[in-house]
Amino acid sequence: MSLLRKKDVHQMMAASQGAGVLRKELSAFDLTMLGIGAIIGTGIFVLTGTGATVAGPGLVLSFIIGAIACGFAALCYAEFAAMLPVSGSTYTYAYATLGELVAWIIGWDLMLEYLLASSAVSVGWSGYFQSLLAGFGVHLPDALTAAAGARPGVDTVFNLPAFVIAMLVTALLAFGIKESKRVNNVVVLIKVAVVLVFIGVAVWHVKPANWSPALPYGMDGVFHGAAIVFFSFLGFDAVTCAAEEVKNPDKDIPRGVLWSLGICSLLYVVVSAIMTGIVPYMQFKGIDHPVSLALQVAKLDWFAGFVDLGAILGMLTVILVMTYGQTRILFAMSRDGLLPKIFSDVHPKYGTPYKATWLIGSIIALIAGFVPLGTLAELVNIGTLAAFSLIAAAIIVLRKREPNLPRKFHCPGVPYVPALAIVFCVFLMSQLSWLTWVCFAVWLLIGLVVYFGYSRQRSLLHKA
Repeated sequence: MSLLRKKDVHQMMAASQGAGVLRKELSAFDLTMLGIGAIIGTGIFVLTGTGATVAGPGLVLSFIIGAIACGFAALCYAEFAAMLPVSGSTYTYAYATLGELVAWIIGWDLMLEYLLASSAVSVGWSGYFQSLLAGFGVHLPDALTAAAGARPGVDTVFNLPAFVIAMLVTALLAFGIKESKRVNNVVVLIKVAVVLVFIGVAVWHVKPANWSPALPYGMDGVFHGAAIVFFSFLGFDAVTCAAEEVKNPDKDIPRGVLWSLGICSLLYVVVSAIMTGIVPYMQFKGIDHPVSLALQVAKLDWFAGFVDLGAILGMLTVILVMTYGQTRILFAMSRDGLLPKIFSDVHPKYGTPYKATWLIGSIIALIAGFVPLGTLAELVNIGTLAAFSLIAAAIIVLRKREPNLPRKFHCPGVPYVPALAIVFCVFLMSQLSWLTWVCFAVWLLIGLVVYFGYSRQRSLLHKA
């Protein structure tokens, strides 16, 4: 039964108000900007091309399916986040409903998501940054442009730009959430403006003939595309990691989660429709800058520099929010005794878990420097989908077990909406490769070894 021991909701709230608490600096607007900052980036500027090669013009449906799956999960997240405004996101919610072992698995799972997502986006950022430098005639030595083996035929060793940007983001987060939110808000407004200008300029160059056939690979291609572009929506869940730093969590967290997801879903659908209308979907194969390609085909080269800038800024905020989410997950797990205390030490001046931030940021930077993008991206989606499924199940469990618990936001249609979230997420997981499943299983096995060898005996609930 010790594996199923649960944290008391009231004790969790008390702990979030005690010593070593994080500063409350965020509003609904800040949370929405945080969500958009995490979501808009790799999805629009990289994965639209990858998704088009497997779904064709049906990529629009792929994005809609991904948005629906995330929408159901977002409603579950919103209920939990408003009810339990403490750090830890899905990990914390599971600890209160499904028990310590499940909470540990989810926390370990989220480490994989945020760690690899931050590293993967850092590598993507490096590609666009080098493209921008090349436009000014500046070229880095081949050895410092990518990880070893990332570019066939090129003698690469280390991705220096990816390492540097990950470390700069780490420094920003270590110096305080107020400073981080200001940078994020400004950058998000700029990159959304770039996306809107792209829509306004490129829509006039769409050729409807490129949308035929609409589903060249049938619905199998659409579903495969949905499993790929699901990565594009990662980030709205990171909003809930900020729960303990929100001024009015009861109302602001649900608004931040749902507003950011809704805005980004609309932009994704419109941009993917325009891009597949400008460029025949077959031409996206092997292209890692699909938006730039669409501009070239439309003979809008003058706008390419703005797009490169938007991509660089877009990916910058994704790295920032994903790294932020990672440190807050570790903060919560450390505070519960499941990880060493170093991860929950709060800086007396900046009010941030600075030791965890520097440690995790350094790991992210090293992974980004030494590991190719393709290797990094494989595992991110499956970990997120698993976490979404478990949190949807937790909503059903808690509604039955604690029907009278105060809820500032109610997920509609329980148990049907959470059940639909589980169905969509499990279905998308089934579309991923067997190798991804094997790697995911190995990661979970390592996590179980750590839990039974270290965390279980050091848990504060165990000591109590």
